[in-house]
Parts: sequence; structure tokens; C-alpha cells
Amino acid sequence: MYPLNFLFPYNTIKCESLDGVNVLMSTKQPRCVAFDCDGVLADSLSSWKTLHDHFGTDSSDLLKKFMAGEFTDSEFMAQDIALWKAKHGSISQDEIFRAYSGCKLMKGAREVIADLKAANIHVAIISAGVDIYVSSIAAMLKADDWIANGFNFDEEGMLLDQGVVRIPSMGKDEAVNNLLRILDCSPEDLVCVGDSSMDLSMWVEGSTFIGFNPTRQTAIDAFEAANITVVNSKDLNDLRPYLGL
Repeated sequence: MYPLNFLFPYNTIKCESLDGVNVLMSTKQPRCVAFDCDGVLADSLSSWKTLHDHFGTDSSDLLKKFMAGEFTDSEFMAQDIALWKAKHGSISQDEIFRAYSGCKLMKGAREVIADLKAANIHVAIISAGVDIYVSSIAAMLKADDWIANGFNFDEEGMLLDQGVVRIPSMGKDEAVNNLLRILDCSPEDLVCVGDSSMDLSMWVEGSTFIGFNPTRQTAIDAFEAANITVVNSKDLNDLRPYLGL
């Protein structure tokens, strides 16, 4: 079994209570659970926003334009990088690592992932966040597979102007379908967990999607419109009834 990120070649890097439930709980154990990272496994709104906070930049206007379809993922990443370089100048890979030094796991993440793996349930992370960060979360939790977007660096470890898109923010279904194919797993045996409206693209036909800890109004509205189970909590242990644990 190869990690999902091996399917997408890229440069080597250093390595509240239950609420809003609108469907019945299921005690059936899935064969695989695919998690988003930011806001789900990691207690941070966005690994991209973490970098903006670190470099003292604001991408709010860019995000609105991206959500409106004015930018592709690649163009959005290039715009972000340009903002950082305009404020900070040249940026090293080490500086990117330092930006994430204070980030934490979501409460309950270690226990829930450990129990899923103990039950022989495959754990994957499918994130449109930054690979440097997502890979560290995957390593801490011993996830079976992970995939994320990232950066290009020159031979001296300096950040280049174009990012690497492996997961379109609104097109996670491709990675999900790849995962199902590799595992020879039916969609009915898959549970996906996400916190944003964009994560709904993980919800392939036949699978189950659970909304966790939505904070943006766009996510709250999208989850309500999709009529899915929503767990309004910052403790992953509250997902247990939906994961057969």
C-alpha cells in the first residue's frame, strides 16, 4: 500500500456537545475514514491562514474572489506566495516550518485515530492545506495515507513563486476515488469528515459525510442544505458514535 501522496509526485520536503444532528447514528464500522486536516484533526482554521498570520498578510479579498471562481487553485496559491514575498522578501523552507511551530492537534485526535487503526480501519487525510504541515500531523497520528498541496523550493531551499496543486479545494473527489480504488473499498464503507463547504466534494455517491466543527457561515449553510449529520464540537471523541467506535 502506497500513501496517497505517492500518487502525486512532488519535491522532497523535510520531513461543545453533539448538536444539529439530522440523521440517525450508525454503529456500523467503516473500512476507511478520510479526514480533512485543518479544523478537524488540527486545531487551526487553515494552514494557509497560519502562514498569512506569520508573515503579517491578509488574503481575505483573495479568498472571496477564489470562492467566487475568479482564480484557479494554482493562481490563488501564487497570489498568496506573492503577498508573503512582498512583505517578507525571500522565504526559506525553514521559515515555513517555524510558522507552524505552535500549531496543535484537535482534542481527541490521537485517541480516535489510534482506536480506528486498532479496529483495522484505514485512516486517510485528504487536505487542500500545506504538505509541510499536513505531513507532520499525519506522522503524529500515524495516518495510513495523506495528500495535500504544497510548495516548490530551489536548490538552496528558498520558496519559488508557484505552488503545487495536488488537491483542488473544491475537487477532493478525485483523491477519494483513488483511495477507494487502491483499497478496493466500496463507497458504502467510507466515512468522510470535514469542516468546510469545500470538503463536501469528498462526499462521493454512496459514502457518508459528517460535518465537524464548522465555523464559517458558508460551511454551516452548506451543511444544512446538504442535510448531513453535523457535530458541533472541538473534541473528536464526539465523532465516535458515527464511526462505530
